Amino acid sequence: MNNIRIREIAKEEQPEVYNLIKTAFETAKVRDGDEQDYAGKLRQGDGYIPGLDLVAEVNNKLVGQAMFTKTYVARAGNSNVESLLLSPISVLPEYRDSGIGSSLIREGFRLAREMGYKLIFLCGDPAYYHRFGFKPASAYGIRHASGFPEENVMVCTLTGSALEGVTGIVDFC
Repeated sequence: MNNIRIREIAKEEQPEVYNLIKTAFETAKVRDGDEQDYAGKLRQGDGYIPGLDLVAEVNNKLVGQAMFTKTYVARAGNSNVESLLLSPISVLPEYRDSGIGSSLIREGFRLAREMGYKLIFLCGDPAYYHRFGFKPASAYGIRHASGFPEENVMVCTLTGSALEGVTGIVDFC
């Protein structure tokens, strides 16, 4: 799909995006049912980055969204490594498999690099996210605080050496 426009969400679009997330997750393979509320909580939190709250538009219609917010890897000695969390990401069912999710992720990566971020975490399906460079965080000695399944807690580096010396606990969701 060539007419995808990825851009920062406008504040007045938040209610529409709330419904977009809800609709998209109604048919998702993995869902909690409250992803739209989770996005709202992230927007109210200290880790919210407006420039990384993205929407995908096709023919002036919002069809997808992705949000990147701050998270941290807690290391021994109280030194935290600032990172990003990619969550939620959603695409309306009728627009899936058209490159919208990929476009959102790639643009988010580009913007995150420009802002100086080096690591992105998520909890998701390895079969989908491996194509973007995500790998199990446990392979680097990073665990999730709540004990989510290791294969679903993943990390992607935006620079080659970003994970050197980084081990610890990441807490999100």
